[in-house]
Amino acid sequence: MDKSELDAKTKCRRKFVGMAVATVLAPSLLVGCHEKEEENVSTNEDLMREHGLLKRVMLSYDEVIRRIGAELDFPPQVVSDGATIIRTFVEDYHEKLEEEHLFPRFRKAGKLVDLVDTLYAQHQAGRRVTDRILATSKSPKTREDRAHLAADLHAFNRMYAPHEAREDTILFPELHKIISSHEYDSLGEQFEKIERQTFGGDGFDIYLDKVTTLEKQLGIYDLAQFTPQ
Repeated sequence: MDKSELDAKTKCRRKFVGMAVATVLAPSLLVGCHEKEEENVSTNEDLMREHGLLKRVMLSYDEVIRRIGAELDFPPQVVSDGATIIRTFVEDYHEKLEEEHLFPRFRKAGKLVDLVDTLYAQHQAGRRVTDRILATSKSPKTREDRAHLAADLHAFNRMYAPHEAREDTILFPELHKIISSHEYDSLGEQFEKIERQTFGGDGFDIYLDKVTTLEKQLGIYDLAQFTPQ
């Protein structure tokens, strides 16, 4: 066998080995790329999906309000668990991100300052209402207790429905205009780091599971039931 034939066979063998290695590694490489893509959530998308989680707890509150109004039973623990999700994930985490990383940027830029001030004041008001909900939901034995609980749940929902709507449609979109694209991307990475440090993993997924459990306990998980006839 001359040198040219040997070189040709060597190249062929290397090509075959390379293809085999690629075949073995490709699935794992694709999984790695897929996982990386899933974690690539923008700053606003991250904040807005957390609003979606808040909204689902509010829907649970609505169901409890309905049952109290109709003098139907409801599991008090569901209210307590919902308020705990609000306290831990929304007030102590999500709102803290807004207060420490978003609101100061808008104040520094002189943009939407009145809106930011109102949003901040509503955060404080929401925490006071959550305190009352947590206290009352422990043992709402009397009709008066249930009435107070329903009033606080209603007050919470009535404030937060327009609150999160203003943030989603006005505040968050304006963020692109007051910071650079590089800072915007860095902010998203910072939020993800804080989330994992706070909850020891993907906090959104952890609390989404908790909210789903609440909905199933109240019988409101099936989306189709909300479709009008």
